[in-house]
Amino acid sequence: MQSPLFAFTEQQSQERYAIQNPQMLRIHLEGHDDVLARKGAMVAYQGLIEFDGEYQSGQQQRARANTGEGLDPMRCSGQGTIYLANLAQYIHIVDIDQQGLVVDSSYVLALDSVLHTESIAVDSQYGISGSGKYQLNISGSGKVALMTSGQPLMMQVTPDKYVNCDADAIVGWSKSLRVQMQAQTSSSNVRRRRGNTGEGWELSFMGSGFVLVQPSEVLPPQNVVMQGMAAQYGMGQQGARGQNRGNVWE
Repeated sequence: MQSPLFAFTEQQSQERYAIQNPQMLRIHLEGHDDVLARKGAMVAYQGLIEFDGEYQSGQQQRARANTGEGLDPMRCSGQGTIYLANLAQYIHIVDIDQQGLVVDSSYVLALDSVLHTESIAVDSQYGISGSGKYQLNISGSGKVALMTSGQPLMMQVTPDKYVNCDADAIVGWSKSLRVQMQAQTSSSNVRRRRGNTGEGWELSFMGSGFVLVQPSEVLPPQNVVMQGMAAQYGMGQQGARGQNRGNVWE
């Protein structure tokens, strides 16, 4: 049998985390280095691998219920190789160090189990819980695999060059940055979505570090009908980001 399909063979690599192709991640386990992965993200594996639900304390469960952020992953352990993917999204490997990473948990595909995660609140000068209000803070030393819809843009932030990003397009940023949620409206009513421009909440970053933005404002899955003013203006859990249940930890 012959086919161009046979050209898509396994990529040989000595790295523990390796990109099999732009939309598939390969992780090698040696029996002492468990990985936490998005539930249902396994597409193939080789060897003796076990998949188990990850225990969450009552505090973690309450925090996730109250904020909409936090991980509810599966634990991958054993000896062998696992392949992970999600909706053909692009995958990127990040080495976490002392700098730390703040990220929307919707975009986490996998991470080393030794890393520490906690939900944090993003400042809002208006005190409105809008899209991007809570994020996931990842600290420690290890690797994280992130997903983006399309090829992302990495933007450098310096003390004399701050960056503003759409709250629905932001993937993550370095922990050292100062961030504030704001809405540049021309109306005294801050709930107005910038008149008829279609633009809403944004995050403003200052300091020294980086910001990762994807070329897509997260859209709801097919056949989902959103209703109400909150959905129209993309705010909170009723907005496009909140309703995108296909891209969150279940």
